[in-house]
Amino acid sequence: MTVDKNKLDELVKSWLSIDMNPESRHEIEQLHISGNYEQLDRKLSKRIAFGTAGLRSSMESGFSHMNDVTVLQASQGLVKYLLKKTPTSIVIGYDHRFNSQRFAEILASVALTQGVHVYYLGSTDRGYVHTPLVPFAIDYYGASGGVMITASHNPANDNVDKEIADSIEENLTPWEGVWDVYDNIKKGVQKGLLSLAGDEVTKEYLKGVKEKLIQDNNLDFSFVYTPMHGVGYRIFKECLDLFHASTWNVVQEQADPDPTFRTVSFPNPEEKGALDLAIETARKLGYKLVLANDPDADRFSVAVETKGQWNQLTGNEIGFLFAMYVIEQQKEQDLDRVYLVNSTVSSQILKAMADKDGFHFQDTLTGFKWIGNKAIDLQKEGFKVPFGYEEAIGFMFDLVHDKDGISAATIFLQLYQKWFSGGKIDVTDKLEAGYAKYGWFKDYNGYYRLADMSTLDKIFTNIRGSFDSKSPENIGEFKVTSWRDLTIGYDSSTVDHTPVLPVDSSSQMITASLKLPGNDNAVVRFTCRGSGTEPKLKLYIEGKSTINEQSAKEIAVKCWETLKQEWFQPEKYNLTEVKP
Repeated sequence: MTVDKNKLDELVKSWLSIDMNPESRHEIEQLHISGNYEQLDRKLSKRIAFGTAGLRSSMESGFSHMNDVTVLQASQGLVKYLLKKTPTSIVIGYDHRFNSQRFAEILASVALTQGVHVYYLGSTDRGYVHTPLVPFAIDYYGASGGVMITASHNPANDNVDKEIADSIEENLTPWEGVWDVYDNIKKGVQKGLLSLAGDEVTKEYLKGVKEKLIQDNNLDFSFVYTPMHGVGYRIFKECLDLFHASTWNVVQEQADPDPTFRTVSFPNPEEKGALDLAIETARKLGYKLVLANDPDADRFSVAVETKGQWNQLTGNEIGFLFAMYVIEQQKEQDLDRVYLVNSTVSSQILKAMADKDGFHFQDTLTGFKWIGNKAIDLQKEGFKVPFGYEEAIGFMFDLVHDKDGISAATIFLQLYQKWFSGGKIDVTDKLEAGYAKYGWFKDYNGYYRLADMSTLDKIFTNIRGSFDSKSPENIGEFKVTSWRDLTIGYDSSTVDHTPVLPVDSSSQMITASLKLPGNDNAVVRFTCRGSGTEPKLKLYIEGKSTINEQSAKEIAVKCWETLKQEWFQPEKYNLTEVKP
């Protein structure tokens, strides 16, 4: 590997001129002294980027990773961006992950040096918060923006990632006094610029849960809950105090915040095996329901025992149950003023429900900045948006314009009480009844891992080059019935062929609906797109059948195999196929 040593010498000099952390300074110094330029290149040459996921990288020294320096630089860029608004204020929260509190304090220090009012969700007795408390606090205080130190960021505005990224690049040199972190925080408290807001915001959040989300506070069934070694347990318990609840148990081994996540290989409730300990706990107790949050409690998952077998529900199955429950709560005469929203890679069963029941449906791009802001826009037009979701177990209700695993748990408990506590039907029965009414929908989602990120553009260029017009007539045996390409800005289903969803020429995304000639009982829809954070080509497929689930699954699987053969060709492009 050839590296530019002169360039790296300058980068080392730049790093040492601004890093005040003795550990990371020492690491870079030692690598330089030992002449380990390959490691220096990995750590310093490619600056960590700010995007839809905020800052995301491993915690190491160097401009490429999460550390005091890069957090400070990002904080300066964000604060400078927020200063365009007056008066300027910011909400800051953090969870239990390594260095989260330290990074939150650095951000607070930067904001305070610029006279920005800081609503700090940490306090002497309530340091950790669940991620949705930040967007809730932004709304509550009318703050200019907010940051959650975990894996999430929450600007108050919608589509400002590029502007914030540019602002960061323009503000890389530490401002005067920003490294005096604890002195700045102390002065901020004395001047009234820093408010320890955790207790107040939590109190208001719980008030909102009670007033907006709880309609039936009687629960007469038993369940197990796991916060997955995260921060959800405390706020979940406080929400449960709003119910007249029967027996419930937490998974003790996973109850307390633990940044090592010692009982799971990957702390994501979606991952295979992540709920094994919770299910085993429920089995020993004789309970039939498990509720789970991810570590920062913005996502929610469910496992149920039905007919003697334990099953973990998919995000789309949970979303369907929520949608049926929420629509049941609406007055029939008001449905024409109701919208449900989900991401375009999530199930189209909400659209089928809307067509049959008379409410409205809107899909958005992937991510809750799109779902949440679409809900806000619709509410400004006078519509109700009681529910939105994405298939990656993110669910939004009236309380927060973002995914919230605690709100989701609160609603699911009432849903379970209404439909299943009596024991006459179970979750499988309810889903089957819903499919019988709206059609059987079966997703088949997976991805291809890329050996080289440049391969993604090559694949999509070759796809578009395989047909003469803006869209193909056929893909293998399938006939194309609709085609939307959000990279080039074409949609066959609109009058002027202009997509309703935002076009982005810098990202690859194609959605199409297909059918097999001679088969009027089943159709299939897919979206393929590049991942915004990983070297992956993601593929979301959903079959729909008027007959049964098997028919929907068969056409979805056939679609996967057809796209693999016609488009993705793993051997040609050196892809690793990861099926569902």
